[in-house]
Amino acid sequence: MFRPCIDLHQGQVKQIVGGTLADDGPGPATNFVAERPAAWFAELYRRDGLTGGHVIMLGPGNELPAREALQAYPGGLQIGGGINPGNARSYLEAGASHVIVTSHVFREGVIAWDRLQELVKLVGANRLVLDLSCRIREGRYWVVTDRWQNFTSEEVTQDLLLKLAANCAEFLIHAVDVEGLCRGIDTSLVEKLGRWTPLPATYAGGARSLDDLETVTTLGQGRIDLTIGSALDLFGGVLIKYSDAVTYNRRQQNRANL
Repeated sequence: MFRPCIDLHQGQVKQIVGGTLADDGPGPATNFVAERPAAWFAELYRRDGLTGGHVIMLGPGNELPAREALQAYPGGLQIGGGINPGNARSYLEAGASHVIVTSHVFREGVIAWDRLQELVKLVGANRLVLDLSCRIREGRYWVVTDRWQNFTSEEVTQDLLLKLAANCAEFLIHAVDVEGLCRGIDTSLVEKLGRWTPLPATYAGGARSLDDLETVTTLGQGRIDLTIGSALDLFGGVLIKYSDAVTYNRRQQNRANL
């Protein structure tokens, strides 16, 4: 299934090439900057009945538009980016269906189980999504944190997913090396996720056609959904029509109801 997104950077809805997001330098490579606010996109997703989408706050200056998006579609969007025990409940109260966490549960490059358990007690595993976005190093996939800048010592494996599954409702996994490039999904990663994940998961990165939706559905064995960003005409892309992605979802839902 297609899941929508709202990526926020410096208060604006943007589509960014994932591997270029850094704290210093000239700024990230940007494919698209929206003239419309985040709430407009949330209202669109609500109108079209799209669920399970995510709002990601890439750095500071995004809290207000993120909260406005949640208010526009209460219960319809997840939120991530800087989530911690001090703010997690407030985002749920603002309308988020789930909070998405990555950097907070890693300390010195490994999973801080005490921090993860604290979040589970605070919001419940059923409202927690773990972001295991990853980059390739030496042919293996490693979780990256801090807006995808820092490698951890945690490899994305079946064992890791099984260990984490009792502490969350879903996984969100950006293939950072292909994020924003519109050159095709990382089929190797999707295939592994389809075999390994015991929970629903959302994959993001590189989608360039509706065929990618079919591929993710097949390789993911029905457990993996796909986020499409830069390729969508909604975000200035020319490869996929947003209306076609919505139609795809409705067709899949109709099949499931037969």
